Amino acid sequence: MPSLTAEPLNTQHFIMDRDDRKRNKNIGKNFMCRLQCMFSHSSGSESRLSLEDTQQWSQSLEKLLESKYGLATFRNFLKSEYSDENIEFWLTCEDYKKTKSLFRMSSRAKKIYEQFVKAESPKEINIDYHTREQIKRNVKTPNMHCFDDAQKIVYGLMERDSYPRFLRSDIYRTLLENLMADTTKG
Repeated sequence: MPSLTAEPLNTQHFIMDRDDRKRNKNIGKNFMCRLQCMFSHSSGSESRLSLEDTQQWSQSLEKLLESKYGLATFRNFLKSEYSDENIEFWLTCEDYKKTKSLFRMSSRAKKIYEQFVKAESPKEINIDYHTREQIKRNVKTPNMHCFDDAQKIVYGLMERDSYPRFLRSDIYRTLLENLMADTTKG
């Protein structure tokens, strides 16, 4: 029986590391392209993803969410972890607060409650019983602040849990590395 000669373990590990780096670099490049394509039609100060903007995302969750690229990247990260209900709820509430019509506010409040707040809802957020019950009462006579308590809780959860994981994620680190490499190339 012929003997199987294997490469030394260190060499295999090096090859795997090199392959992983190549794959991550490609993932980062592809992701940058997708982000820029998503927003290529919009005009404004943030027309191109820059290293400086991307580095600012690490200053606070607020800075991350203020950036259209930051928000899109964070949402993609959360979707990849199957934990995007918090950011979806938070964004839906931000949009809800802009509602002017009382009729529309009432129907949207009920929809938000059914989708995110109600126990066993499709995208149930992690809030305490007291807050859930308070929102249940608020939705009966909705106003622009009826989800504020839950929104604060969800923002806190993202700030303490999802956001630090995002900053340590391959998506964010690879994006930074690729932007740094592009910057040094000129």
